[in-house]
Amino acid sequence: MTAHKVRFEPVGVEISANEDETVLQAAFRQGVSLMHGCKEGQCASCKSLLVEGDLEMEKYSTFALADYEREQGYVLLCRSHAYSDLTVELLNYDEEMILSGLPVQTVQTIVSAIEPLTHDIKRLVLQLVEPKELRFRAGQYVDIRIPGSEEHRSYSMANTPTANDHLEFVLKVFPGGRFSSLLDESFVGTALEVTGPYGSCVLRENSARDVVLIGGGAGMAPLWSLLNDIAERGLKRRVTFYYGARARRDLFYLDKLEELQARLAEFRFIPALSEPFPEEHWEGETGLITEVVAQTLSAGSEVDVYLCGPAPMIDAALPVLARKGIREERILFDKFTPTGKVE
Repeated sequence: MTAHKVRFEPVGVEISANEDETVLQAAFRQGVSLMHGCKEGQCASCKSLLVEGDLEMEKYSTFALADYEREQGYVLLCRSHAYSDLTVELLNYDEEMILSGLPVQTVQTIVSAIEPLTHDIKRLVLQLVEPKELRFRAGQYVDIRIPGSEEHRSYSMANTPTANDHLEFVLKVFPGGRFSSLLDESFVGTALEVTGPYGSCVLRENSARDVVLIGGGAGMAPLWSLLNDIAERGLKRRVTFYYGARARRDLFYLDKLEELQARLAEFRFIPALSEPFPEEHWEGETGLITEVVAQTLSAGSEVDVYLCGPAPMIDAALPVLARKGIREERILFDKFTPTGKVE
């Protein structure tokens, strides 16, 4: 198996990449946490500039990498195979994160519990079988292979890393979903293969800034993990959690969020309903969660923002945060996409 050296600038980090794996996969294998998103050539999170060397790319979306960019030497690391030593200039990176990553591993699990949280969101618990531990950081996700196929679905952990003998997820059930439609009582006891951890939407350890969490739907999962991780570790950071749902019936964990207010020194939970039913007599915030953020978040706030949820919500939130004067490097996000390889 032929391997080549890949050097990442301007951080000066080097890895070894085999020709039969992508550069991003090689980084994952060696615990180097590069910026990434879909891992499928669709999102551009891993877009970088090839400075020196030869590589070939698998099929990718021109939405993520336009033809003129490819001609200028830009590449997607999730699609790139090294065929010589490479020098790559990273466009999106976080020096704190790069060397604090965890090696990706594949583990065997058993479905131990499934329970409904709302009419279309369920909690899934997987017990680790072999190996019996998977190290991850709050806010990260794994790929779960669909039984009987080579396809996978990506889901964020909802539990904290201290409970690393099992994995918990908060999943939205899609009609006809290849994986989510399997989640009924008969699925308990099913063996599932899980690979991870992935994702860089994790707590910045060297920051003492306030934390703003913004989520919707199953975006509760990574934010719930982050929130409880902050509480477990006794971190003294002010936390505001914005959560958007359509109607009152789409809210869950409200009792647990009340309990967290007793464990966190300064914590505010701000739910907003976009289409509350009249009979629900909702007295809280109404409208899209991004509208509520625009109305209530102070401009120029010294905060770190974590966004998790449907892609339209993320896309709407980013310009709102920019107008609030929050710098791009202080905004981390994880888009949940109900098509393609991610459910």
